[in-house]
Amino acid sequence: MNFKNNHEYAFTGLEAAIVLIAFIVVAAVFGYVVLGSGFLTSQKAQETVHTGISQAMSTVQQSGGISIQANADGTGVQKVEFYLQLAASGTGAEMSAFGYTLSTSKNTTTLTANDVTYTWVKEVAAGNHGPHTGVLAPKEMVMVTIPVPADTQSDLGYGEKFMVEVKPALGASIPVAATVPGALSGNNWYDVV
Repeated sequence: MNFKNNHEYAFTGLEAAIVLIAFIVVAAVFGYVVLGSGFLTSQKAQETVHTGISQAMSTVQQSGGISIQANADGTGVQKVEFYLQLAASGTGAEMSAFGYTLSTSKNTTTLTANDVTYTWVKEVAAGNHGPHTGVLAPKEMVMVTIPVPADTQSDLGYGEKFMVEVKPALGASIPVAATVPGALSGNNWYDVV
């Protein structure tokens, strides 16, 4: 009997067992990494869904038409007014966090909530006789009055198209667009489309 060959066979079996164990350990580590990244991905997807729901719940929409007030000499526009309300099943929107961009073919002006005037025309806060909290609640409506800066009033002359982009803190921006009428009379109000 040749003992040398038997020892080599045993040593080869031991090497095979060590390699097999190494493969199992590597596969276990790889599986752990794959599961961990899967859990992380599902957690991120869940956060995205919750963020989307919260944004959809606080989205505002334009309600009604757009009005403009001509400047004193009737050569441009000094104020733009429109109404906002929450979209269906909204939960509330903090109006002090809104931003506005007034765009014409010649100029773009950025305004904050401090630059505009809010007038609540429909309130549902029962028993609240003090000043409004500044949060647009469901079933409420607010009139937004945007003053056109003096140096850009003439940019909104006869037949000029303009757009106000309403930018809430959460949710999508809302474009409010219209065209100035072909004739204006000083300080008069006009409903525009």
